[in-house]
Amino acid sequence: MTELDTRWERPEPTGPATSNLADILERVLDKGIVIAGDIKIDLLDIELLTIRLRLFVSSVDTARKAGIDWWETDPALSSRAAHDALAAENAQLRERLRAIESAESNGADRSTA
Repeated sequence: MTELDTRWERPEPTGPATSNLADILERVLDKGIVIAGDIKIDLLDIELLTIRLRLFVSSVDTARKAGIDWWETDPALSSRAAHDALAAENAQLRERLRAIESAESNGADRSTA
């Protein structure tokens, strides 16, 4: 009696070569991708809620080329922006303090005259 080879072998792919995940991710980050969608909730033809979703996936360089750089000025995401916001607030408070002290000294000068 002869033995039969019952092992299953995968056939070789005959289509175009597939890219691995790293190649796809590199391509998406280099070019950028936009995903957009709207969610609407209506009740008896009355619009109750609309949510618009926009997702832009790209590298930082690609986003800058597209004019997007909000992370650089958001104090929650940028230590430089947080420092700048604190410095601006500090300058405003110092100016208000000077104005109050000036008003008090002018009032004291008037009462002594």
